[in-house]
Amino acid sequence: MAWHLFRLGRWAFVHRRLVTATWLAIFAATIAGMLTLAGETSDAFELDGLESTQAFELIEARTPNVNPEAAGAQIVFQAPAGQRLDTQAGRAAVTDALAAVRTDHVDSATNPFTTGTVSPDGTVAYAAVDYTVSALELTETDRQALARAKDIAGQAGLQAYVGGDAAEESSEPPLGELIGVGVAFVVLTITFGSLVAAGMPLLTAVIGVGIGVTAIGTLSGFVELGSTTPALGVMLGLAVGIDYALFIMSRYQHEVRQGHDLPEAAGRAVGTAGSAVIFAGATVVIALAGLSVCGIGFLTQLGLAGAGMVALSVLIALTLLPALLGFAGQRVTAGRLRFLKSRDPEGDTERTNGLRWVEAVARRRWPVLVAGVAAAAVIAVPVFSMQLALPGPATDPAGSDTRVAYDLISENFGEGVNGPLVVVVDTEKAADPVGAVQTAVTQLNSIGTGVASVVSPLAGTGKKARAALAQQLDAVGFAAVTVIPASGPTDAATKDLVTTIRAALAGLPAETGARALVTGQTAVGVDIADELNRVFPLYLAVVVGLAFILLVLVFRSILVPLKAAVGFLLSVGVSLGATVAVFQWGWLGELLGLDTTSPVLFLLPLLLTGILFGLAMDYEVFLVTRMREAYVHGADAHQAVVEGFRHSARVVTAAAVIMIGVFAGFSLVDDFTLKTIGFALAVGVLADAFLVRMTIVPAVMFIIGRRIWWIPRRLDQILPDLDIEGESLMRRQEAADSAADLEEPVTQH
Repeated sequence: MAWHLFRLGRWAFVHRRLVTATWLAIFAATIAGMLTLAGETSDAFELDGLESTQAFELIEARTPNVNPEAAGAQIVFQAPAGQRLDTQAGRAAVTDALAAVRTDHVDSATNPFTTGTVSPDGTVAYAAVDYTVSALELTETDRQALARAKDIAGQAGLQAYVGGDAAEESSEPPLGELIGVGVAFVVLTITFGSLVAAGMPLLTAVIGVGIGVTAIGTLSGFVELGSTTPALGVMLGLAVGIDYALFIMSRYQHEVRQGHDLPEAAGRAVGTAGSAVIFAGATVVIALAGLSVCGIGFLTQLGLAGAGMVALSVLIALTLLPALLGFAGQRVTAGRLRFLKSRDPEGDTERTNGLRWVEAVARRRWPVLVAGVAAAAVIAVPVFSMQLALPGPATDPAGSDTRVAYDLISENFGEGVNGPLVVVVDTEKAADPVGAVQTAVTQLNSIGTGVASVVSPLAGTGKKARAALAQQLDAVGFAAVTVIPASGPTDAATKDLVTTIRAALAGLPAETGARALVTGQTAVGVDIADELNRVFPLYLAVVVGLAFILLVLVFRSILVPLKAAVGFLLSVGVSLGATVAVFQWGWLGELLGLDTTSPVLFLLPLLLTGILFGLAMDYEVFLVTRMREAYVHGADAHQAVVEGFRHSARVVTAAAVIMIGVFAGFSLVDDFTLKTIGFALAVGVLADAFLVRMTIVPAVMFIIGRRIWWIPRRLDQILPDLDIEGESLMRRQEAADSAADLEEPVTQH
């Protein structure tokens, strides 16, 4: 493999115009595709086969004219201090504002003075606006009508706030990307000491991200993609794209300083560091693409998009980077900044901090191992109290319309009003449909604890009310009972209430022939969390199993992959523990702009496991490959760890700092999903790179010694020789150099 990559790198360097033009043409094609074919993205999280989603499917099947995914908005009105809304002027202002909301897509807009949704002190009221189309299908006219309603209320002296999925979200500036690129530029400049050299990994990463994002945008015209998918692609593309180019660039500068001409140095860099890049990228691709085994649509999208972005980053690092190096020529190693010391990031001519660190670990290997594992275990303790929930307006930025609307409703009408549960009673097989609905309502009222109120579809107790309900049941075969919890949508008590309701109505089919399906945002969140927990062991087995096999091929060892997997578990524990402490417990939340606590993002454990596993194996491959390279070339086990560490520590440190900077940048944005993922990944990479890979890993390798490279003899014989260390490349180069030396006297003669 190393020889073929050497030829690829040298070819790309020599044919730089063709390679660069090809990538720019691909970029132009994806831009054109996005501009002409891109569709809307969605924030919906849905799964088939769950009780909560079966309820939506039942409604859709029985009432084809009703869209169960239709958008909704809540307009919350607040009177000025010392005044009330239930005055003649206040009523008129609210009525005028609601009249302005109506468009062709509005199904209904309730008046709070008719429905009774006015606070006891008369200072706050809210109206529900229901649409006939989903939030993605709302037009600019619909959104302008909501804005006009706010203006009318404001002109009358009232405050109006719009919540719900119909509320328009303002786009954020690319803060995460800017912070990540800024950190990367500083680190690369310090590492290479040259602005030209620092700019190369950034340029290739930006081109890769651009191609990936525009390709995802083009794909959105054919399939419905989540709004987080392109953002996650940017996050991963920047992080791995810069890192992969950094490793090859570092090796290139090293080879140039060894006296090789530029095309030869490019070939050697791709042939050696490129091998590690391929297998590091392969582990990330396996971990991300493996999310598809869960059978969960939005996770499959995230995983495949991320895997595609990583694969693209690998290809660009192997081809476009050496092509750009060809254009840069000597400027990559010349023109160093005066205030930075000239040094080879992978050189062995000076005593570096990396060498001092690994020697210190070698002297105190057992205390270092115990202290490292103990520190990881302590930080991971909060995991045992982790709660999961869907993101909602409770976590929106303070001061935003959706957040203010949510808080006002919670404070004046009860937290449960923001997350009602809906019990769909299917009476198609019931002998007495009306009686079945009444039985369900009675059982719901009997629950008591945790239920603020039960809104029955039976409007009254007289014959007319029963007749009206009977007519509805004859027409559609179901009725919806609304249950208002006493707790908020993300509270553990509300999740427990979902389980309690289902248990209370479990006997309804036997009693009445009807069945009850519990749905609503909280119920959907509970069902999705349960499904994620169910598929998680399968995912972990598939991903870890495939990655273990890949690492056995790379390192030709059983214990190295095993050590890598165990270290990864420590990194995940630290990441999840810190996330729970900050987001759920509220520790240091102000630093991230959090003004409230909330359960952890429901998909984080599984998504974090996939992404972090791949990134953890990145550092394992880059760090341990140089150790194995030294071991294969004759160093003893102890010295191989020292030599491999001194050659790779500086570059791995730079790569980790860049990746932490990229992820930390996303932890500062307002979007709660990206904030959570960015923070968890930043902490995870910090723990994995510095605590696990650069502290615990060398300590373990010093303790185990040469047995760390043990592999059963029969297995060693049947495994293909992938030549990650570039041994065959070195033999070919030495042979070529020897031949050149023999021919030189003849040529001179």
